[in-house]
Amino acid sequence: MSGSALFIAVFLACIVEAVEALTIILAAGTAREWRSTLLGLASGLLTLTVIIAALGPAVSSIPLGGLRLFIGGLLLVFGLQWLRKAILRASGNKALHDEDLIYRTQLAAAQAAQSDRRAFVTDWYAFTLSFKGVVLEGLEVAFIALTFGSNQHNIPLAAVAAASAVLLVAIAGVAVRAPLARVPENTMKFVVGIMLTGFGVFWGVEGAGGDWPGTDAALLVIIPVIAAYALVLVAVLRRRAAVAVMPADTRIADQAGAVS
Repeated sequence: MSGSALFIAVFLACIVEAVEALTIILAAGTAREWRSTLLGLASGLLTLTVIIAALGPAVSSIPLGGLRLFIGGLLLVFGLQWLRKAILRASGNKALHDEDLIYRTQLAAAQAAQSDRRAFVTDWYAFTLSFKGVVLEGLEVAFIALTFGSNQHNIPLAAVAAASAVLLVAIAGVAVRAPLARVPENTMKFVVGIMLTGFGVFWGVEGAGGDWPGTDAALLVIIPVIAAYALVLVAVLRRRAAVAVMPADTRIADQAGAVS
């Protein structure tokens, strides 16, 4: 994989996670108290730093073959999960991911929660909400950067891509003080799901001892094939959904026309 492909893959995947973390932080800060929210953010970042410092050397010490098989399996789990949901959303069988709605839901829950002061934290709810959002989404960002970077022997580039995505979303969040609802997250998740699945298949086969024709160039075939298959599934599921909601007499007429 080229350096530019690595950067783009990590950047897109990390933007999705950063948007979700930002939505949680903004909801906590707006509905509750910014001081406690920012303390939760700082504590979450500190926790992530410790975890990444311990996890990084451990990942890089795994033999390359075993690393690729392990990473390929994990990427397939993540990629197929994202892709499945993206296909269902695109075909109308699942509600679209709406960051604005999630923000309003988080905001309402935060406003309804009782205040609880603990030690130096004046609002424990805002602190824990922000902390958990940063740690959970941040771990996914770290996982993406470490696995992609370790596999390509270029953790610094993967880290720069992840940091760039997080920084871009953070700047946008500070600028607008609202969730990034205009980000085409459903489309982005569809693309990222395809890419993660493609890389998972590619690295899984290599980790199992197989060889791809053309080595890295095989990705130029694997990813479009997965994308085409996903789009076919979207079309099929969308058609089935349309037939399911069609009035019974209309369906009978269509079937009769097809028979004749």
